[in-house]
Amino acid sequence: MPTSTLPDGVTLHFEASGEGPPILLLHGLGSSGSDWEAVAPRLSAHHRVVVPDARGHGRSDKPAGAYGVALFARDIAALCDGLGLSGVHVVGLSMGGMMGFQLAVDRPDLVRSLTVINSGPDMVARTLRRKLEFAARLGVLRLLGPRALAKRIAPRLFPKPEQEALRRRAVESLGANAPDVYLRATRGLAGWSVLDRLKDVACPVLVLHSERDYTPLAAKQAYTALLPDAWLRVLTDSGHAAPVDQPGQVVDAVEGFLREVESPGRMARPR
Repeated sequence: MPTSTLPDGVTLHFEASGEGPPILLLHGLGSSGSDWEAVAPRLSAHHRVVVPDARGHGRSDKPAGAYGVALFARDIAALCDGLGLSGVHVVGLSMGGMMGFQLAVDRPDLVRSLTVINSGPDMVARTLRRKLEFAARLGVLRLLGPRALAKRIAPRLFPKPEQEALRRRAVESLGANAPDVYLRATRGLAGWSVLDRLKDVACPVLVLHSERDYTPLAAKQAYTALLPDAWLRVLTDSGHAAPVDQPGQVVDAVEGFLREVESPGRMARPR
């Protein structure tokens, strides 16, 4: 079981496969590297693929204290430094995409490209509806626990009748979180933002939006327009957990993007 101990003593679990330019796959809130089980094998054909479990998630340590996107990103940067990785292609789903944005602004030396899937550069609740939704999520976690929340989330992630197995898997995976750890991780997302730093993102960015994602396409279009070098692509017949319900589309999009990024003499895309 590959692990890396960070400077503060926290140990992160990760999986690694393949050879070539490094790709980092970052999972969503309450999940683990298992988000990428159907994606990593294909990407590892031409790249070194590293799939970590964030602090408080999966098989990584779950220390006491406050969690947050900036802390998760620092952990991942320390992991990459410890493994001797540079020029990394970062691919993040949901919370993993937030971590990717944080890495892109804090460690531009580390990030060669960024792909964000159903994510964005902030988690600021600007409307009453968003505030109530977040409060309700925290309330369910506090009063009923992760499994009750998972039973509410799974049908939204995988609404189609033929996705029953995926719904069951989501309930088991999300429901297995330690209540206090999951609550601290969820609280750590609230109010996070690097929206005012998007102009400083030096690497090319691919934004992937699923047709059935929680947030509308217009939200992704708005922040994509603020990035100096960015593309946006829509994933059809897909929900928030795109690497799980549409891994083929995700891999096709990422591979096409990386071919462009890695092409000799590539220039920034004109706006």
